[in-house]
Amino acid sequence: MNLNSIPVDHLTEEQAKVELERLALQIAHHDRLYYLEDQPEISDAEYDDLRLRNDAIEKRFPQFIREDSPSQRVGAPLSGPFRKVKHRQPMLSLDNGFEDQDIYDFYDRIRRFLGLSKDETIELVAEPKIDGLSATLEYRNDQFVLGATRGDGTEGEDITANLKTIHDIPQSIHSHHDFPEVTEVRGEVYMRHEDFMALNKEREAQNLPLFANPRNAGAGSVRQLDPKVTASRPLKFFAYSCDDYAPFHVKTHWEFLERLKSTGFVVNPMAKLCRNVDELLSFYRELEEKRTSLEYDIDGIVYKVNRIDWQERMGYSSRAPRWALAHKFPAQKAQTRLNDIIIQVGRTGALTPVAVLEPVTVGGVVVSRATLHNEDEIARKDVRVGDTVVIQRAGDVIPQVLNPVLDKRPKDSKSFEFPHTCPICDSHAVRLPGEAARKCTGGLICSAQVALRLRHLVSRDAFDIDGFGSKHVEAFFKEGLIKSPQDIFTLEERDRQSLTPLRNREGWGSLSAENLFKAINSRRNIELHRFIYSLGIPQVGQATAKLLARQYTSFETWKQAMIAAKDESSEAYQDLLSIDGIGPSVAEDLVAFFDEPHNLHVLDELQKHLAILDEKPINVGSSPIANKTIVFTGTLEHMTRPEAKVRAETLGAKVSSSVSVKTDYVVIGADAGSKAKKARELGVTILTEQEWMNLMKNPPL
Repeated sequence: MNLNSIPVDHLTEEQAKVELERLALQIAHHDRLYYLEDQPEISDAEYDDLRLRNDAIEKRFPQFIREDSPSQRVGAPLSGPFRKVKHRQPMLSLDNGFEDQDIYDFYDRIRRFLGLSKDETIELVAEPKIDGLSATLEYRNDQFVLGATRGDGTEGEDITANLKTIHDIPQSIHSHHDFPEVTEVRGEVYMRHEDFMALNKEREAQNLPLFANPRNAGAGSVRQLDPKVTASRPLKFFAYSCDDYAPFHVKTHWEFLERLKSTGFVVNPMAKLCRNVDELLSFYRELEEKRTSLEYDIDGIVYKVNRIDWQERMGYSSRAPRWALAHKFPAQKAQTRLNDIIIQVGRTGALTPVAVLEPVTVGGVVVSRATLHNEDEIARKDVRVGDTVVIQRAGDVIPQVLNPVLDKRPKDSKSFEFPHTCPICDSHAVRLPGEAARKCTGGLICSAQVALRLRHLVSRDAFDIDGFGSKHVEAFFKEGLIKSPQDIFTLEERDRQSLTPLRNREGWGSLSAENLFKAINSRRNIELHRFIYSLGIPQVGQATAKLLARQYTSFETWKQAMIAAKDESSEAYQDLLSIDGIGPSVAEDLVAFFDEPHNLHVLDELQKHLAILDEKPINVGSSPIANKTIVFTGTLEHMTRPEAKVRAETLGAKVSSSVSVKTDYVVIGADAGSKAKKARELGVTILTEQEWMNLMKNPPL
């Protein structure tokens, strides 16, 4: 059974940990595609489902909340050619509501949090949620001096020159004594439908690729390296917030919006002040009806507590303000013919079925392809080539097929047979227990995966090769300059012997070519955890890579252990599973990667050109548990188990989830069960919680 099909209330602790790891990796992947590359693979509704499931599991199992959990961050890490800019205050995300009851619950939470009586009025400002690109504008002494994207919420990209080309953004605030000396005004860059259609018509005439929708067009426009290109695009800007209300000397958000308007900013004219839930929902229904006739895309309404002192009291969770909520619109639908089902292969090897459709307009956008998710969804919905299908354009991004219209099904239709081999490289496509996706095992030799994997390999958290961005990787791959990871490190040698060296290629010169070679050479020594992460093994993110590096210390030790772990009865497999944070699903992906001869060949080739450094032990001074393996079991009295785990790791210990002959200490709390029993059978040292705390304070001589 797939874990993602198991209700949260029915998950075991082990299943919950595996699900949280899967969700963290999946959501991080989609964050990067949406926030940084403007190429989302799934709809807003599907993305919201992932986050809701993650939040529900964390609520039930708070002890398993991960450091890389999507609830602990916003957006995605930055990459690309723009200078990084740290926001004066974080630009957080928003919690979402979908049903009327969600809005009533939100209103009740405000009342309970503030301790208000049922008779006290709670005003909220309702503002259309523009489907554009969030940006922040810094003003100093009435002058616009810095503009940035939202980025990961803490840091954004400096796009000042491009934002200065947008006429809606004031370049200076003239003679307005109430405007703060220093402030960040925040808002949304967007493009009107009329302007979007004209831009695409112009691009079509020039034989240029068309933009998928206004949001992609706007996001792509503000990230142009040449501001002249941005200036040629019909971009608009709505202002809606700031980093700090205090310098504006206002008491309500509504008053703040009026202040913005009076100083030259464009504020959405449809924003409305509401005094109860019924007014909010009435406004929601009104805008939902007008949605298709608006001159720009909106995907919901944002509700904000009006009183600023109440906002300050309610504060923020790790990723969103408690005093605001985004009420999302439902998806828009249409019917059309399904002409074909094709299989696409992603970076992790996942085989994704895509419906090729008879073009149809859904919500003002022509749709010709839609996601079918995975083979289970195709079987469950019994979608077939030739069917008339219902298409849903959820969140105005990626369309999806909801269901076939059975009374219109052709009599000779046949069920779709999902391939068991990769359509690109013909390697086995396997489906592991608990996984929804079938994956190609070709890994580093599958051309569908290689370009994306190469981009991942040179990225900031992997090899971090300066000046070797995704565009260069894509271009070099298409031209045959790099086909496999090891080709990156032989590029300079091959270039010296080439009849068409890099310096003679369009967009390159002697200096830029030499700088690239220097950047590559400077990364020939790489830390083990970075190397593991760079390989792009499914479910192995940064946190898991660090766990593996710390456990196995050297590359050769790790490699041999993963090869040996193919035998599930082996000590190597049991050791892998015993690492706290590594579940059966992750173990299977690791084993599958090392079971492919092609991948082992690539690793051997990389070793010829690299020095993979042993993992450095944590500097813990005279810690009594440095390099010791510890298992915690039962309920601790003075600290939670997650706290105990962090404390142990800080002092250099390795925390395991199972007891073996390699375990040094088992710390038992109340109701300790089978792990304590096994420790006694194996003769492992057992410590009470108090003895554990004493060991921390008074290490043995």
